[in-house]
Amino acid sequence: MSEIQYAIKLHAPEIEPRFRHPRIFEMFDGLKSGEFMELSNDHNPKPLHYQFMIEREGMFTWEYLQEGPDLWRVAIGKL
Repeated sequence: MSEIQYAIKLHAPEIEPRFRHPRIFEMFDGLKSGEFMELSNDHNPKPLHYQFMIEREGMFTWEYLQEGPDLWRVAIGKL
């Protein structure tokens, strides 16, 4: 997936925790079909993935680009 052009790149720790997931979903919702965002985080964003599975079922792809130990990067695509 290294050839992907990302419409958005977010580093989650830069977003205040209480706004983090809502902001990520807001950015995702602003994507057009076929666009991708890159999310980076200082821990595995598995809870966010579960939230995507519940709240945006069938609307996204999720692929880990890097899996720790200090940085996780995920390509999230909008279907």
